[in-house]
Amino acid sequence: MNIQNAYNEWSGIYDSNENLTRDLDQKVTRETLAGQHFMSILETGCGTGKNTAFLAQIGTQVHALDFSLGMIEKAKEKVTAQNVRFSMADLTKRWPCEDAAYDLITCNLVLEHIENLSHIFSEAARTLQPEGKFFINELHPFKQYKGAKAKFEHGEDIIEVDAFVHHISDFTNAAATNGFKLIKLNEYWHAEDEGKPPRIVSFLFGK
Repeated sequence: MNIQNAYNEWSGIYDSNENLTRDLDQKVTRETLAGQHFMSILETGCGTGKNTAFLAQIGTQVHALDFSLGMIEKAKEKVTAQNVRFSMADLTKRWPCEDAAYDLITCNLVLEHIENLSHIFSEAARTLQPEGKFFINELHPFKQYKGAKAKFEHGEDIIEVDAFVHHISDFTNAAATNGFKLIKLNEYWHAEDEGKPPRIVSFLFGK
């Protein structure tokens, strides 16, 4: 199914569906960024706001982007903090953000749906302040090699969302090309993943 249509369909049940990857992403994001404070955060692909409320706690201002109206409407219901604003945006085009506007950019479970990583890193480099950080959590390519992708139940059907496989070197090479340096790379398993490939790969880049 078309990615935008799929997430509009998924928005109504995204928070209630069992989703180990979603839950692990939320846990890893909090563990990685807890105890830090940022003046201005850009959240790319905010979805239903599962991480937005936390970012509002560690950021003076948060700008949350998504291209699914259904997802953003759910996020607005959930996150009413005055320091958060939401915008509709297609991340494959120029982002609706000023140059050097943010000291943290986050991107969670989004890039499997975007073919051109170079554009994402280019826009992150444009909108991030000097010494800013770019945090990425993604479905691990080892999971993708085995056919895993974002999917949800719709009635009696299983809807699989269009996805692209990105190897770890694809991320690090796109980052280096756009002037980022790798600060931290980690792999994570859910408690139910014993004996299985890692579920999430996590990057922290610096500008």
